[in-house]
Amino acid sequence: MSRPDDGSDETDSDAVISTDGGRPTTGGGQPTADAADELKRDERLTEQFESIRQRRRRRAIGGVAVLSLIGFIFVQGLSAIEIFTEFLNWSFFGESLRNFFPTTEYFDAIPFIDFGQYFSYIREENLLFDPEVGGLIGGLGIFAIFGEAGITLAMGVVGTILGLPFALLFGVLGSERVTPFPFNFIFRGTMSFIRSIPALVWTLIFIPLAGLGPVAATLAIMVDTIGNLGRLFVDELEEISDGPIEAMETTGANRPQTIVFGMLSQVRTSFIAWTLYILEINVRIAVTVGVYGAGGLGQVVEVQQGLLNWTNMMATLLCIFLLIISVELFSQRLRARLRSDEEKMGWRELIFGFPNRMADSAMK
Repeated sequence: MSRPDDGSDETDSDAVISTDGGRPTTGGGQPTADAADELKRDERLTEQFESIRQRRRRRAIGGVAVLSLIGFIFVQGLSAIEIFTEFLNWSFFGESLRNFFPTTEYFDAIPFIDFGQYFSYIREENLLFDPEVGGLIGGLGIFAIFGEAGITLAMGVVGTILGLPFALLFGVLGSERVTPFPFNFIFRGTMSFIRSIPALVWTLIFIPLAGLGPVAATLAIMVDTIGNLGRLFVDELEEISDGPIEAMETTGANRPQTIVFGMLSQVRTSFIAWTLYILEINVRIAVTVGVYGAGGLGQVVEVQQGLLNWTNMMATLLCIFLLIISVELFSQRLRARLRSDEEKMGWRELIFGFPNRMADSAMK
């Protein structure tokens, strides 16, 4: 007995769902809406993968090109310094090392660097300590007691202190937040001019004014501080937020009050940290200019080099290392304290507690 035909035959062409390549389609061979969306997603993913491959390919090609350019420049630089025509005399270099590092044999068998020769010269020339001015600590001998190292340190410290007010002035006025464009470039241009001349050249400029000695070197460090530290101050002021400035303006504060309490209050810690960093650099500069007769450890190095006394020269270099590393450690720890969330130490604790902190750090 057959079923009656009620017009709902399941084989109706408009309702039949077939497959076309694994995708559901209607009887007319057209993909359904879900299948069409899935097909579009697949196409987009394929395009994205292809785009990623092309970018990686371009980066690889660009990296090879950059490395090739650096290699070409490096070879050209080696040619410019005539390294291909002038070779190091390694035998002479070995002989020189023995002059810098005198050795002695312990138990007539074990060679070791004779540090006694270094210490003897350091003590005789008062490179790190001058006992003759020991009684002047309470007066004007705070730096002089450290001998030649104290002179080098004094040049760096005094030059930084003298240059700091001018660096602050030029740094503030050089910021576009304080001085409108293009007038701020008067101060920026001045600082750029200062930075374009090395501290050594500034020393030569000041020699006719102050003579060849520590005074000319200190003035040169002062000018160099204005250019370098002032530029750092400008960059810090350009990055401050506008909220405190707008808050000061809404309270009716005048321009100087807005600058001091709205701008400088945001960068006070950064300014101190940058000043300490420049102090480290200035002590190194004091050594450099001393080589040209400005005094301090640098001048001792120059004299011993002229006398071809390499052992004494190496002893002086060790003193320079001790001085630089001491200043850097002090500056680094102070900057870390300024930027940390820990309780700030007073100056007394910072100075007199330094040996204990160094010992604790070494035990960790």
